[in-house]
Amino acid sequence: MSDYWFEQFLSEGKLMGSKCMECGALFAPPRRICMKCHSDKMEWAEMKGMGSLAAFTCIHIAPPSMLEEGYDRNNPYCTGAITLDEGPRVVARIEEVDTLNPESIAIGTRLEVKFLHQGTDRNLGTVLAFRPLQVANAD
Repeated sequence: MSDYWFEQFLSEGKLMGSKCMECGALFAPPRRICMKCHSDKMEWAEMKGMGSLAAFTCIHIAPPSMLEEGYDRNNPYCTGAITLDEGPRVVARIEEVDTLNPESIAIGTRLEVKFLHQGTDRNLGTVLAFRPLQVANAD
């Protein structure tokens, strides 16, 4: 299991984790060694990409990569921990929420995965993000 393949799966629109072949524990992002039984017998496991918001923060002071996307003190972005339906917890951007009114963002909100394809042909990457389920179904 390599980070390269995780990134490759993201670019293909797949959220992959790892499953321990010894004890069945699931991890997202994938791990090379099981944190429960310490086995190195891991295999890829595809996650459905559905979950609930467990924690979040709205960030007003952006790093250079986020400044390039237009985020700053007046346009914060949101990141959070999502508990996937399969059990693992993953940290990702939270899109399509009102970051200027963080009181409107609720813990427990149902979310679905959203793959953000960014960059140029030479430097194309995919960022893992989630968005509220009711917004996704309104499309």
